Amino acid sequence: MSSPSQNPSFSLDDFAKALEAQDFQFSEGKVISGTVIEHSQDGAFIDIKGKSPGFLPLKEISFSAEANLAEVLPLDTERDFLIIKEQDSEGQVTLSIRRLEQQKAWEKVSEMAENEESVQILVTGTNKGGVIGEVEGLRGFVPRSHLIQRNNLESLVGQILTANFLQVDQQQNKLVLSQRQMAKEAAMSDLQKGQLVTGTISKIQPYGVFVDLNGISGLLHIKQISNQHVDSLFNLFQVGETVKVMIAELDEVKKRISLSTKVLEDYPGEILEKKAQLMNEAENRLEKARRKLLDL
Repeated sequence: MSSPSQNPSFSLDDFAKALEAQDFQFSEGKVISGTVIEHSQDGAFIDIKGKSPGFLPLKEISFSAEANLAEVLPLDTERDFLIIKEQDSEGQVTLSIRRLEQQKAWEKVSEMAENEESVQILVTGTNKGGVIGEVEGLRGFVPRSHLIQRNNLESLVGQILTANFLQVDQQQNKLVLSQRQMAKEAAMSDLQKGQLVTGTISKIQPYGVFVDLNGISGLLHIKQISNQHVDSLFNLFQVGETVKVMIAELDEVKKRISLSTKVLEDYPGEILEKKAQLMNEAENRLEKARRKLLDL
């Protein structure tokens, strides 16, 4: 066999470039195709068309810690592997299926989150903050505040919950989900502008009143309470009080619900003088109130 220097069509530069290309092909982070040629107690040897077979450690064969090597990777199996350690002195690289699957799982959940898709999470355990589980093979977390059932978290272990994504961060290995957010979206889909709803006041602020509508919150802004100036909301409402309100606006993108009571008034300031009567007669004033909404 002629050497590079004896072959005028293959220069030393060509030889160096060929070596560089070979090294790049087997660099860390590259996905490469290979064939399983041998099993050992520690893993499997993979023919990757290099000067030495690649090595796949047992811990890198699958997401599952109890995966059986012979079942997951029978001899002569051809598939893709991720290079996680570059060539040693003997030209052998270290390979992983687990991390390749993990990388693909992150790509999938990122796409699902971007498309605002819901996902199922198998609850495998709990901690003080909420429940942990498995999503596409990844470890996910649902905070207690974002669970529909917040008490007796242990009873959720083994259950499959439907949730959507709050945070997907591969760099920090964070996958946070929410049941409440999805429930809120579902509840909002049942609401419409001009609908009269009954809720409970959950919070009072100087600028408005927050009303709980079966688990979702709407804002009754101070300017939407009456057609007359309102001096103090704290004198007019109480936390825990039941009120009837009209849905003035729905923003499904920002998940905001704007409420109104001023459209129920027969005259400016009526709610300040006869709140109880206005609430009792709210259904009878509905059609008139809807016409007023068109003028807001």
